[in-house]
Amino acid sequence: MTGASAISISGLHKTYANGLAALDGIDLDIHRGEIFALLGPNGAGKTTLIGAICGLVRPSRGSIRVCGHDIVGDYRSARAAIGLVPQELTTDAFVSVGDTVRFSRGLFGKPADPALLERILRNLALWEKKDEQIRRLSGGMKRRVMIAKALAHEPDILFLDEPTSGVDIELRKSMWAQVRALRDTGVTIILTTHYIEEAEEMADRIGVIDKGRLILTETKTALMQRMGKSQMIFTLSTPLQRIPDTLAVYDLAIAADGNELVYTYNAEEDAHDASVLIDDMRASNIRPKRIECRQSSLEEIFMQLVGAR
Repeated sequence: MTGASAISISGLHKTYANGLAALDGIDLDIHRGEIFALLGPNGAGKTTLIGAICGLVRPSRGSIRVCGHDIVGDYRSARAAIGLVPQELTTDAFVSVGDTVRFSRGLFGKPADPALLERILRNLALWEKKDEQIRRLSGGMKRRVMIAKALAHEPDILFLDEPTSGVDIELRKSMWAQVRALRDTGVTIILTTHYIEEAEEMADRIGVIDKGRLILTETKTALMQRMGKSQMIFTLSTPLQRIPDTLAVYDLAIAADGNELVYTYNAEEDAHDASVLIDDMRASNIRPKRIECRQSSLEEIFMQLVGAR
C-alpha cells in the first residue's frame, strides 16, 4: 500500500429535494492498493456515497477526486479509473459470459485483449463457462461475471457493493480469496457489506457511516485495540452469589447462575495482571476450575458505535 490517495473526498454533501440529508460533510481519503470496508446500517448513506464517487449521484456540494481526476471536471478519466460491481445483478440473460465481458471492455474504448480477458475469467473460475448464457448460471456465478465485467477495462479502483449477498459461505470465502488476489495486483478495493465478518476478514481499514456522517475511519487493528474488549471467563468450583468487596477494583460480573465470573478489560489500557486477579480471587475463597479468553468482535464494536447514536 502506498500513501497516495486513490480517492479524495472533501466536504461532500448530498441533500435530496425532499430535504433528506443523505451525506453530511464527508471527508475521506482512500489509499491506493488498500481494501477499505464501508459499514453502516440501512439508509446510512453508503449507496449515495458510492453513487457520488462513481458519478451516478450529483453532490449538492463538495469535491471528489479519483486517481487525481475531478469527478465533475474530468468525468471521463475519473470514471475510467473505476470498476463498479453493483448489488443488483444487471446483465443480459441471453448473452454468453465471454461476450458480456468483451462488450464491457469495449464500452470504455479499450482495444480487444483476449489474453487479459482470459486471465480475468480464469482468476474468477469462469473460463469453463465463457460460452454459457448468463441465464444458465447460478447466482454466485452471475456475481462473479459482474466482477469480471467491472475488471474488463483494467480499472485502478473496484467498488464491491454487497458482493457476497445471497452467496453461500463456501463461495463467499472463495470470493474473499479472489478479492485479496486483486488487491495484490495493486487494485484499490472499496467494499460495502452487511456481513461484518466479511469486513473483519478482508479490510485493511474500516469506515463507519451513519445518518450521512462518517463517524469513524481507522485501521482494523487500531479499531480493535481502541474499542475492543477482552474477557476472561472463570468457571467456578462453587457457585457465587455476590462479588466480594475485595474484588471491587476489577470489572467483574456473575454469569451462568453464579457458575461463571466474567472479567472484562481493555488489553491496551488496563494494567491489571491476570495472575494478581487470580491470587485475589483465591484470597476471597473463589477457586476457578477453568479459564477461557475471548475478544470482542468487529460486529460488537459496530453495534456499540451505531447503537450509541
